[in-house]
Amino acid sequence: MTKANLKRLEEGKLYYSISEVCSMTGLEQHVLRYWESEFPQLRPKKNRSGNRAYRSKEIKVIRYIKYLLYEEMYTIPGAKKKMADANMADLEGQLTLIRIPATQPPAQRDPDSHDHDGGPAAARLREELKRVKSELQSLLAALAATGRVSP
Repeated sequence: MTKANLKRLEEGKLYYSISEVCSMTGLEQHVLRYWESEFPQLRPKKNRSGNRAYRSKEIKVIRYIKYLLYEEMYTIPGAKKKMADANMADLEGQLTLIRIPATQPPAQRDPDSHDHDGGPAAARLREELKRVKSELQSLLAALAATGRVSP
């Protein structure tokens, strides 16, 4: 077996169709096509028939853009700026963080800062989410104390 075949087996397919990417990411096709026009980092190749062929690199970029827009509440211009400042090595590191909660401890992030272009509304939303999270954690602790739920 050649190195290329081994690489394909390790990483799965080399190219994915737009419908496969949509099912992996939970996005609609028109959203991906729009993002291609907005983010220069997202430029999938097209096959002989003109269909988009996404590589794993593009799928990682899509996941990061989705994270910035939907989880971190960036605006399109804010996400574009963040993407322009990041390189692929930074992106790889950020993708590992996507699996942890979006809310970081206060020591790492000031909730009143607006450097991510989310504005005051996003800061209020983050504060509300922190409050809800705290309430849920105290409810879980109360249930654990009664023996109904294991911590």
